[in-house]
Amino acid sequence: MHTLKIGDKFTSELIVEEKHTAAAFGSGNILVFSTPMMIGLMENAALNCAQSGLESVYSTVGTFLDVKHIAATPVGHKVTATAELLEIDGKKLLFKVEAYDEVEKIGDGTHGRYIINAEKFLERVNNKSNKK
Repeated sequence: MHTLKIGDKFTSELIVEEKHTAAAFGSGNILVFSTPMMIGLMENAALNCAQSGLESVYSTVGTFLDVKHIAATPVGHKVTATAELLEIDGKKLLFKVEAYDEVEKIGDGTHGRYIINAEKFLERVNNKSNKK
């Protein structure tokens, strides 16, 4: 099913644009990198870390986040998020996630993901439409 191992890492990055700000996202009214976007970048790093060790029929879904956003980042700065695989418990994966801008650490925490068979997962999800 996978070739994942403790210590696997992946990094995602972006340049903060106005569309990534708290004001644009609706999570605040200031033009700084938003917490939801930071979390999304951290999740992206974890997703790609996991995906790199999975067979193509498998994917992962996020199950929890425990993250602190500790410093603000202005528009125009690069943000880098890193996910490091800490634990593998069957299909459960635990990642250490961190984010940095060009000056300092801006966030850290843990993120859980769960390995799924993508086709079977979507079949179950789509069956919800039949139950409305």
